[in-house]
Amino acid sequence: MKKKSLITLYSLLFSGLFLFTISCKKETKIPELFTTEISAITQTTALCGGFINADAAKNAEITERGVCWSLSANPTSADNKTSEGTGSGSYSSVITGLTAGTVYYMRAYATNSAGTGYGNIISFTTTQAVLDYEGNVYHTVRLGTQTWMVENLQVSHFKDGSIIPFVMNASTWNGLSTAAYCHYNDDLTVAEVYGKLYNWYAVHDSRGIAPAGWHVASWAEWTVLYDYLGGADLAGGKLKESGFVHWQSPNTGATNETGFTALPAGERNDAGTYMQIGQVAYWWTSTEILSGWSGFMDVTSGSTSAQSNYTGQKAGFPVRCIKD
Repeated sequence: MKKKSLITLYSLLFSGLFLFTISCKKETKIPELFTTEISAITQTTALCGGFINADAAKNAEITERGVCWSLSANPTSADNKTSEGTGSGSYSSVITGLTAGTVYYMRAYATNSAGTGYGNIISFTTTQAVLDYEGNVYHTVRLGTQTWMVENLQVSHFKDGSIIPFVMNASTWNGLSTAAYCHYNDDLTVAEVYGKLYNWYAVHDSRGIAPAGWHVASWAEWTVLYDYLGGADLAGGKLKESGFVHWQSPNTGATNETGFTALPAGERNDAGTYMQIGQVAYWWTSTEILSGWSGFMDVTSGSTSAQSNYTGQKAGFPVRCIKD
């Protein structure tokens, strides 16, 4: 009797331990994640991503992750998707092949052995190209609450059709107090890449240099952009075209992650001299700081920062427009 009871006791203890071990095993669940903010929206692309909770994902390896999108309100990984490797944490994706002026729905996804989990759904509308009075085409990008042109202005007419005078002579340029534009080094082929250079009288002219529905960005609007990009100390790198096709070395911190594609067009100073192409990207603001002095913005090859300053209105800078 005693021997039988002891065997029975061991059996019961082993069974209980086995059941306890089984009950302690964690059930594998589909990944938990959320969709990160979408940015740099253009006519055909958008920058987005996701974040996968590491605690929720540690029961089973994440074998695929990315974002999915469609024209319907509940996109899945069976629709259009990107694939951004494996593992938990944050990741980013660039969506391509979109159609201008179209509403899309997007969300992050992640897959493990239990299935596919999805983040929150975000809807966005791709931007549309803009034409000026002459039919020049400008691409556009949405950054936060603002929509910007991707190229500097090329127009030689105000939007009512009036001609903006083209001035080559340096002394004539220096003596102006009315609207004018020029090409860097008087070279049209350079202007076709970098945009025209305008004095501030052209920017301020009541006939309007920007296409309908657009305007020359103010000092305050540039500040909003810089703040959206993490502050002026970082904004320059995010705005500059990367590489050395147009920028001279070192082009510090240039990523162009915004799609803004800032180019170093240089300037024509108030004496009529051309300078700093390849080194500095300048833009007029619409803001007059003092009588005869107006604000401009610039980013340089040697810094990640974006600068705000002011100068005399006879200077010649490029113009970048923002949507009304």
